[in-house]
Amino acid sequence: MLKCRTVCKKIAPLARASSTLCRQNVRRTGMKHGRIPPHVPAVNMATGPAGASRENQFYVLLVGATCLGGTIYTYRTVTGAQKRYDERFAVLHQATSEEIAPSAQTESPAAEAIGTAEAVSQSEPQTAPAAEEPSPLSTGAEAAPSETTEPLPANEPVLEAEPDKTEEPAAALLVEEETSPSSEPNPAEQPEPSSVPIVDSEPAAAESPAAELPMPHAEVVAESGPDSALASLKLPSHAPYLLIGGGTASFAAARSIRARDPGARVLIVTDEPDLPYMRPPLSKELWFADDPAVTDTLRFKQWNGKERSIYFQPPSFYISPEELSSAENGGVAVFTGRKVVHMDVRGNKVKLDDNTEISYDKCLIATGGVPRNLQVLERAGEEVLNKTTRFRKIDDFRSLDKVSRNIKSIAVIGGGFLGSELACALGRRSQDSGLEVIQMFPEKGNMGKVLPEYLSNWTTDKVKKEGVKVISEALVKSVTCKDDQLEIQLKDGRLVKTDHIVAAVGLEPNVDLAKSAGLEVDSDFGGFRVNAELQARSNIWVAGDAACFYDIRLGRRRVEHHDHAVVSGRLAGENMTGANKPYWHQSMFWSDLGPDVGYEAIGIVDSSLPTVGVFAKATAKDTPKAATEQSGTGIRSESETEEVALSPVASTTPAPAVTHKDDYGKGVIFYLRDKVVVGIILWNVFNRMPIARKIIKDGEEHTDLNEVAKLFNIHED
Repeated sequence: MLKCRTVCKKIAPLARASSTLCRQNVRRTGMKHGRIPPHVPAVNMATGPAGASRENQFYVLLVGATCLGGTIYTYRTVTGAQKRYDERFAVLHQATSEEIAPSAQTESPAAEAIGTAEAVSQSEPQTAPAAEEPSPLSTGAEAAPSETTEPLPANEPVLEAEPDKTEEPAAALLVEEETSPSSEPNPAEQPEPSSVPIVDSEPAAAESPAAELPMPHAEVVAESGPDSALASLKLPSHAPYLLIGGGTASFAAARSIRARDPGARVLIVTDEPDLPYMRPPLSKELWFADDPAVTDTLRFKQWNGKERSIYFQPPSFYISPEELSSAENGGVAVFTGRKVVHMDVRGNKVKLDDNTEISYDKCLIATGGVPRNLQVLERAGEEVLNKTTRFRKIDDFRSLDKVSRNIKSIAVIGGGFLGSELACALGRRSQDSGLEVIQMFPEKGNMGKVLPEYLSNWTTDKVKKEGVKVISEALVKSVTCKDDQLEIQLKDGRLVKTDHIVAAVGLEPNVDLAKSAGLEVDSDFGGFRVNAELQARSNIWVAGDAACFYDIRLGRRRVEHHDHAVVSGRLAGENMTGANKPYWHQSMFWSDLGPDVGYEAIGIVDSSLPTVGVFAKATAKDTPKAATEQSGTGIRSESETEEVALSPVASTTPAPAVTHKDDYGKGVIFYLRDKVVVGIILWNVFNRMPIARKIIKDGEEHTDLNEVAKLFNIHED
């Protein structure tokens, strides 16, 4: 059509020249016959007066032929453009109807958006495009000619697209799959080309493999990788409540959210392959199970003889991630084996390690911690690391259980809670298998950083009676592997040979998301700094081992125990649903050195603080086994009440004189700071935690702690 305008511009000067020549001929003819016409109408100039010469007739024919040729050229141009448009429209519809054909039974938004012939015919039929209203192609053409079959008037301007841009159908740029002869489109039911989507919706992607998607989809999958495509089929793109981490804090938060918002949709993302489970039995009761298949069943008997599973809930409690968005009553879904590697706090979304993105309304970070390792072990080389276990997860329990059954010697490095529990558990097993169990630590006695020295020494003797070889004041200098055996060289010159090492030297809070999320990490205690409501941002909460919170009585703290994970997770879940409660709970923790010795603690228990211990003679009911028989559970923080002991009644039995020699059957140890009790250990005294909690909350000075100890009734049989 652009060429038509060019031709007209070339013809116009020739027409004007011929008109001028005709006018001059008329004047000469009039002068020859003795008259000059006064005026010649412009309308007759093109044809000339009667009797004109052959030259005038030639110019008239030339002008007529030019007009006729322009008209014919315009007609052919319009007709050709209309034909190309029809062919292009038919090919585009045929390709899209064969490539994007969702099932007519699918009632998803994708089936309505794709607009294929099958979806249209089986749902709500569309009418063909109106002849007066041409629809522009989605490939970028600015305008399309009208669908009328009659040529346009010659005086109407016509714009024609370049032929080299319209010879190949635009559909070839979108799909390159072979078309099926059986899917010929019906022109009466053809959808408009502009309704063909470039990006498929999520439900449609879940029904068809990536290889059958149009080319733009295949390019996206190729960039993200096959794992991303599979993850997108399982994960919802949005979760109202997103919980990062699959430990105790996340599970407690999920239960709390569902309790306050019964229709809530909660998604837990964890890098572990297991559903949420409790960690304490991994170093306690599981090692005393009689079932040889305990590593598979993960069921154990508590001290009271009752059996339970390590998992908080069976798989039937949860819904699958792909059902989360459509679940009528909401639910809790767990996506295992994936780690959140990036967090966009402004965009309210996270990215997983397979590049999958999930947006959220509210988010909880409960990433827990990572077991520390000794630098001397990390520098020892791959051969030593292969013979080292850092104990934390179910896989670590299974691995250590298998190793301990196939070697002759094992060394536990660490004298804290975990190291002492594992040493006692392995020592009890060694009595039947002949396994040599060694525990070494830099302190003078077992749990030397927690217990006062006299009690630490007494505990060390108890651990030795469990069949453990204890090496105190042991600082590891180097570790080498020689003749398939590990040689541990201590700084004082002692050499310890063993087959395997268990590193139980503490926990490092997992704060990998702090950098991408811009969250503050405490420089003294580690972990994410949160306010009194456990908030790190307006819609981000932190709970469990990774939270560094402010204790109104004891200052800023970070706690790594089961009870804290339960209570902080529960409170975070309540606040995520609008409760706005401060975290004032004094969490407790407990440890068992076998079925006969156990303790519960609260507050700051540090052996560097001044302590006052009040003890009494223990009875048969003053053991962890007896405590679980009374409460019905081995997780003692689950049985303790949240009630505050407002007016505890002290025992009227006079306190007998107890010498700190060898009789520490049961008692109470007070930890003081500025003459105020900031920590309490109940040694073989159980179910008295509300009293201890109130003493710390009051923050008062006590002149005689022996009288305070009477509140726990330790002198009653």
